[in-house]
Amino acid sequence: MGRKNTDKVVFHQIQVLDAGAKGVSVAKAPDGKVIFIPNVVPGDVVDVQTFKKRKAYYEGKAVKFHELSEHRIDPICDHFGVCGGCKWQNMKYSQQLYYKQNEVKNHLQRIGKVELPEFETILGSDKQFFYRNKMEFSFSNSRWLTEKEIGSTEDLGNRNALGFHIPKMWDKILDIEKCHLQEDPSNAIRNEIRAFANEHNLAFFNPREHSGLLRTLMIRTASTGEIMVLIQFFEDDKTNRELVLDHIYEKFPQITSLQYVVNAKQNDTIYDQDIKLYKGRDYILEEMEGLKFSINAKSFYQTNSDQAYELYKITRDYAGLTGEETVYDLYTGTGTIAQFVSKKAKKVIGVESVPEAILDAKANAERNNITNCEFFVGDMKVVFNEAFIAQHGKPDVIITDPPRDGMHAAVIDQILKIAPKKVVYVSCNSATQARDLALMDEKYKVTRVRPVDMFPQTHHVENVVLLELR
Repeated sequence: MGRKNTDKVVFHQIQVLDAGAKGVSVAKAPDGKVIFIPNVVPGDVVDVQTFKKRKAYYEGKAVKFHELSEHRIDPICDHFGVCGGCKWQNMKYSQQLYYKQNEVKNHLQRIGKVELPEFETILGSDKQFFYRNKMEFSFSNSRWLTEKEIGSTEDLGNRNALGFHIPKMWDKILDIEKCHLQEDPSNAIRNEIRAFANEHNLAFFNPREHSGLLRTLMIRTASTGEIMVLIQFFEDDKTNRELVLDHIYEKFPQITSLQYVVNAKQNDTIYDQDIKLYKGRDYILEEMEGLKFSINAKSFYQTNSDQAYELYKITRDYAGLTGEETVYDLYTGTGTIAQFVSKKAKKVIGVESVPEAILDAKANAERNNITNCEFFVGDMKVVFNEAFIAQHGKPDVIITDPPRDGMHAAVIDQILKIAPKKVVYVSCNSATQARDLALMDEKYKVTRVRPVDMFPQTHHVENVVLLELR
């Protein structure tokens, strides 16, 4: 006799209380445990079918709505609820900002446990759709079927897909007709490539068997109007590869950079691959306050160009530069923040572990005729030492924009040791930022905090903190 499944329980008329981590909402079960529920909005009253039970919580889905939240709106995307992105598209934007600001405040208070000033109001995005400058799509010869399709008796026909991974399913791709994240011609390019490939019977990738011609598609756009398209092929088939690339360039002559890569390894990351230029030039240009930044296929650049400008203005304002300061920009990437603040600093030193990023930073500084910025490659916890500081001068201000994991303990120790007057900490993860602030509390007081919404319709939020020497 099979074991009874005790994970599946239906809770009736449960009120959704709060927006939680990773875009899911939070409710309380009758037994007091937390329930995590996707695709609902705080204020909804729902019946919940649980599918996972743990010691402290359940995971479930709403199977019936009794009352709809006053903060609920109709999502505009046909793929909402199946696609893994835009999980808050059913929530008013004002409420999205409310929950993002609350998350930052809770992390800094609960994890950081440091004395905080009054928070500045979160900076919302003027564009709530079509704001991303970079999108990546995957090909699949076995697209994800909707519940409606699964229950249909009709022939499903072509199973090819070009779209996004279903959450937590590495081999399942949802076919996307219209995405509301990147401005046109993004949708037109993606749909044209899929239609052309189907028309010519070109093989879409099979991730389980590792076979097929077409693997991934990346589209980058810039506020200057320039466009980059990169197709990743699994098989090295020159004839069909050029068939696709020639068609794209003919159909979309406005493409600035058309590139490709042949990648037969297990994963589809391109950072260790040799990227080939097919048409145009191998970069596009982004512009900000007259500064021009080249973006290549491997470059990191903030994916919301308009909000990046706002984020950098806040960072520069927090730094309070007079023109006499030596500034260190840690985790400088391609040097965008360093160059953005350089006209108000005496000297800026940028440090980054990715060699290609530093090459971009130097090329951009030369393009922008900036002579007071220097850039260095190395692991931050190794390079940022006493000898480096002795050579380049003690910083008056440090700007740090680390990855999601936050700063290494050795980097924090070095900051505390040299004790610059100000540290401006930019973070895409307020939880790890809060952890680091707690470690710096012995010498630094948090004097300003401002969250910035870079990703409307999602739970992600950036945060800028100013720390001043006690």
